[in-house]
Amino acid sequence: MTTPLERDQQSTLRLCTDVLSYASERDYTGWDYADGLSSAYLDRLPVESKLVNLGVQEVIKRAPINLRPIFAVEQRRNYKGAALFALANLDVYELTGEKRYAREARSLLEWLLETQNEWCTGFGGGGHRHPLQDLSSDGASTPGEVSGVVSTSYAVRALLCGANALAEPRYADVARTASQFVFEDLAYTEIDEGARINYTASRGGSSERDSYTLNANALGARLLLDLYDDSGERRLLEAATAILDYVTSKQTALGGWMYTDPPTASHLSMDNFHNGFIVESLVRHHDVTDEDRYDATLERALEFYRHRLFDDDGAPRWDESSSYPRDIHAAAQGIVVFSELDDIAFARRIIDWTRDALYAGDGQFYYQQRRWYTKRFTLMRWCQAWMAYALSRHLWRIRLRG
Repeated sequence: MTTPLERDQQSTLRLCTDVLSYASERDYTGWDYADGLSSAYLDRLPVESKLVNLGVQEVIKRAPINLRPIFAVEQRRNYKGAALFALANLDVYELTGEKRYAREARSLLEWLLETQNEWCTGFGGGGHRHPLQDLSSDGASTPGEVSGVVSTSYAVRALLCGANALAEPRYADVARTASQFVFEDLAYTEIDEGARINYTASRGGSSERDSYTLNANALGARLLLDLYDDSGERRLLEAATAILDYVTSKQTALGGWMYTDPPTASHLSMDNFHNGFIVESLVRHHDVTDEDRYDATLERALEFYRHRLFDDDGAPRWDESSSYPRDIHAAAQGIVVFSELDDIAFARRIIDWTRDALYAGDGQFYYQQRRWYTKRFTLMRWCQAWMAYALSRHLWRIRLRG
């Protein structure tokens, strides 16, 4: 007879495989968080207007219902989403031994290699594959092929895992070249507090920045730690530690991190899942090095993350001062972090809350719970990829515990 814990794990595995089936049936293609500029109607305009771009992008992003079909927004495969789906398929393959998950993972990894930006120095992954409009003075939208450290970090993670699980060493060979991308294309620069990198690199090289994204720096350090764990190259550990020294120097008195340095460069405060990225990266440093360098920082960060960014029932808060919106991405990152910390019980509580509040059934998760309504539509990377990865990581950590 199975125990309640075993039945719970089986239920979680079924949920994870349902999420993967939903995505696989759609070839991992769908809408994304800020993809409004992929509207077919915008393409027909004779000129590009910053204000029109912003209007369309933000209206679609913020609307309580999914306006993408009305605006004829193209459904695409997201680069980071593909990496997350590859990681989830690899986890499930190793958990179950079912070859179909190995085939799915291999196909996604090959796509990551085929679609990477060849102009990067080393492996620089890819971008969102849809343009983005910001408030920059020149007015031009950011092209979808821009490579960023966040997408590249997850792609490197997927390639390294695939090299081991699928016995395909060339995946690791490619992944190892991502250090060049970090040092050169992201303008790795030593400063008094340690070192920092840019979030993105564009064709023609990185330019000087007025602000730095702290969670992206942490994920860049995580990328280097993963490569160090694979190769043992000391320079990678030293650079990762220098970046984390910089990030930890920006920890607030509350224990969390603002989105940017300086904080005034972004409207975001100490939001949930971006703080989760930093916590996860600090945990990874400890796991790889077995050093206590960031223990005090991590203790304060975890107190803030657990008690200011989550309710006791597992519901994710938006940031340190707002409960809503309760976002699927924040829930997924929380599952990952608390599973990595072996706080399986609280990770389980987040899973239960997410299933109760944001699960549509048949492997489909909704986007956000607002105070008075729920955004009942699915974004392939933001919802499906993140939940597939979070659930598979949760199950994998339980397996490691024996």
